[in-house]
Amino acid sequence: MSLTWSAKDHKNSNPSAGTGQKRQRNDAGNKATVVLGAQWGDEGKGKVVDLLATEADVVCRCQGGNNAGHTVVVDGKEYDFHLLPSGIINPKSISLIGNGVVIHLPGLFEEGDKNDKKGLKGWEKRLIVSDRAHIVFDFHQVVDGLQETERQAQEGKNIGTTKKGIGPAYSSKASRTGLRVCDLLGDFKDFSTRFKNLVHQYQSMYPSLTVDVEDQLKKLKDYAERLRPMVRDGVYYMYEALHGPPKKILVEGANAALLDIDFGTYPFVTSSNCTVGGACTGLGIPPLNIGDVFGVAKAYTTRVGIGAFPTEQLNAVGELLQTRGHEVGVTTGRKRRCGWLDLVIVRYAHMINGFTAIALTKLDILDVLDEIKVGVAYKLNGKRIPHFPANMDVLQKVEVEYETFPGWKTDTSAARKWNDLPAKAQNYIRFIENHIGVPIKWVGVGKSRECMIQMF
Repeated sequence: MSLTWSAKDHKNSNPSAGTGQKRQRNDAGNKATVVLGAQWGDEGKGKVVDLLATEADVVCRCQGGNNAGHTVVVDGKEYDFHLLPSGIINPKSISLIGNGVVIHLPGLFEEGDKNDKKGLKGWEKRLIVSDRAHIVFDFHQVVDGLQETERQAQEGKNIGTTKKGIGPAYSSKASRTGLRVCDLLGDFKDFSTRFKNLVHQYQSMYPSLTVDVEDQLKKLKDYAERLRPMVRDGVYYMYEALHGPPKKILVEGANAALLDIDFGTYPFVTSSNCTVGGACTGLGIPPLNIGDVFGVAKAYTTRVGIGAFPTEQLNAVGELLQTRGHEVGVTTGRKRRCGWLDLVIVRYAHMINGFTAIALTKLDILDVLDEIKVGVAYKLNGKRIPHFPANMDVLQKVEVEYETFPGWKTDTSAARKWNDLPAKAQNYIRFIENHIGVPIKWVGVGKSRECMIQMF
């Protein structure tokens, strides 16, 4: 072994190692940019991710499953994504499905093949799947539907889930009976035994549940072989990406703050953390490596399914927003409920996520309105309340305090820079910015990439 040192070695050595001096803190490495929904989902996160993904080296999903729905339009072609990160469109970037995501394998391959037919070539070679991700089985989806029927019968109301098996899969994970990608790719005999046990567990709870176990196992064995080349240890992969050469890493949140299992309008929420903490736990990223956190909010508010919605407009305004905004869910095809922009919920989302900037989407939908209202505070028994209520009965009773703005009555869809927007639209945007205390970095005025006005 040669003991000659180069100048480079000298520079990299740690002089304090043997001298009892304080060790220098290592450089934190690359930072991940996180894009999150600031309302009840469907804010247009896919567009923001798509914009940033053109320059990203790695694009990651950290939570949720194929209950998410992102539509991205590139060169006039519409791609629908549910499980695949929207960054899969960029042939130069790697897409990673993290350990916090629950994966329905038939759904994953069906989605990939469908987009492949539209021109998304080579996606399988650009996709990495964490070996620690849990699997959503077909029976989880059936159970999801059975649970909804049961809730309807017992309480007269359901949660309004997408019936994609997400809740039951996370329940299996939390009760430690779930099966992961690494189990599927391990000893198949052992996997089969555990799969059968899981089926029996659900059948004892839901006697009407029928599962063709052997048929399911045969299909899973086939999926395992197709999946195998994509599977990596997600923790090591992320560590290398963060601490190797400079890389742009993008994390694409699914769902949104008000659907977060901890912070959302419980129980009308999803089953994962769709706030910034989910990016850390769902990918194995230390908080130190989180960089910009971009919140995405619509210029008005929408919600799918049931649950409190203080600024909802069950009138001509709500209908106009629904039809002009084509407010129909990408995953479920359900009509979205619509209402005025609620800044109480956006500020609450900011408290949890610490947004460094906001993307305000679908401003053009408001172009035809004579006046536009913005919810700025909630009142209970005539008194302003300083927080967002945890209790849904309380949230149902709040009265919203509004600020009213004159409409700009001008088509903004051709605007490509700030100065192209009418003064009244600029005032509306500045008010939102000042009220939340977060700068607005993008304003969306249409469906395609070009319709995102970048402000700074």
